[in-house]
Amino acid sequence: MTHLVFFCGHAGTGKTTLAKKLIGPLMQASGAPFCLLDKDTLFGGYSAAAMAMLTGDPNDRDSPLFLQHLRDPEYRGLIDTARENLELGVSALVVGPLSREVRERRLFDRTWLGVGAEVVLRVVWVHTSEETARQRIVERADPNDAYKLVHWDQYRQRRFVPSGALCDDLLMFDNTAPKPQDYEALLARIVGEPQAAGVMMPPVPV
Repeated sequence: MTHLVFFCGHAGTGKTTLAKKLIGPLMQASGAPFCLLDKDTLFGGYSAAAMAMLTGDPNDRDSPLFLQHLRDPEYRGLIDTARENLELGVSALVVGPLSREVRERRLFDRTWLGVGAEVVLRVVWVHTSEETARQRIVERADPNDAYKLVHWDQYRQRRFVPSGALCDDLLMFDNTAPKPQDYEALLARIVGEPQAAGVMMPPVPV
C-alpha cells in the first residue's frame, strides 16, 4: 500500500518543516518507504533561471507573469513526479502551497492526480495567523519572498483558510505552536486509524 500525502498552505506556515518532522515517523508507522517532494527544491532553480531571463528578477515567484505561465507547470511536474514514485512502490510527501488546488478540491480527484483507489490519499492544510506567517517570512530572509513582502497587501488577498465544504476530508493543522500530542494526532490521521487496530503510533521527535 502506498500513500500520497500533500502538505499545503501559504508561505510561512511551516509546511516543509512539518513534512520533514513527520516523514520518519510516517515510514515507521506505515512500514513503507517515503520520498519528500518539495516544489521549491524541485523547480526553484529552473524557475529562477526562467524569471531572470523574462524579467531580470530570478526571485520573482509571485508576479502575475509567474502565476500565469510557470505556476501550473511546476505543480503538474510535482504531481507527475509523485505518481512515478507511487508506481514504483514509494510513497510521497508533496510540499507546496497548492491553494488553488485545495479550493477546487483537485487534490481529492484521483483522475486528475492519476492515481488509483489503492493509494491512500491525504491532504493536510497547514495554517497559522497572518501575523505569524509574515514574521516567519521576514526571519527566514529568503529572496524568493521579496515580492510577497513588498506587495503584502496584494499577496494577503490570496491567503485564505478553508472552511465549510472545503474542509471535507481535509486534515487541518494549526502550526503556530504545536505540542507533541498534536503531531501524533496528525500522524494517526494520515496513516489511518491504527490505534483502533491496537497499533501504537511512534513518537514524533520534538
